[in-house]
Amino acid sequence: MSEYDPEIPSTATSGAATDATALIGLRQLETTVSARDGTVIRIRPVRPEDEPLLQDLAAHMNPEDLRLRFFAPVRGLTPAVAARLSRLDYGREMGLIAEHDDTILGVAHFFADADKRAAEYAISVRSDWHGHGVGYLLMTRLIEIAAARGIGELFGEVLRENHGMLEMCHALGFSLAPDPADGTLLQVRKTLLPNG
Repeated sequence: MSEYDPEIPSTATSGAATDATALIGLRQLETTVSARDGTVIRIRPVRPEDEPLLQDLAAHMNPEDLRLRFFAPVRGLTPAVAARLSRLDYGREMGLIAEHDDTILGVAHFFADADKRAAEYAISVRSDWHGHGVGYLLMTRLIEIAAARGIGELFGEVLRENHGMLEMCHALGFSLAPDPADGTLLQVRKTLLPNG
């Protein structure tokens, strides 16, 4: 078992992730919501300084949850992956953190193609916060932002055995189809804009 360290190409242009104007504009995307039990949760965009929070999130996910998220046994995020996931090209990418009392509960990202016709999403929630609706709240907000940015479709891959994720996708209106290249996966898609 190893830390997760895929080769994730950085699409950020020089200074894009740390541009002060872009980061100030992101504050407008912050919101406060309530979990199923009434717990107040703040949802805000990922910032470059959130790298340690992303590593902490992975450290609070059990081995099975990490395997379901990354499709392989992993122990956590390498510093390189945490850095890539916290330093985004906000023109085509978005990351949202859910937090309560300065504790990260979950994160959701999308990564759009160059023409913004489609974006792949990914989501992770702390194991001890499963069942509180954190994933649903993050995905609802991510969908709103993607649609507002003109992204035509969100898509992802989910292991067939990841029933919680598949139930959430169904509740959010994603279509589910077998992956023709891998029988262990389902492809999930949600059209956000006509012709998307």
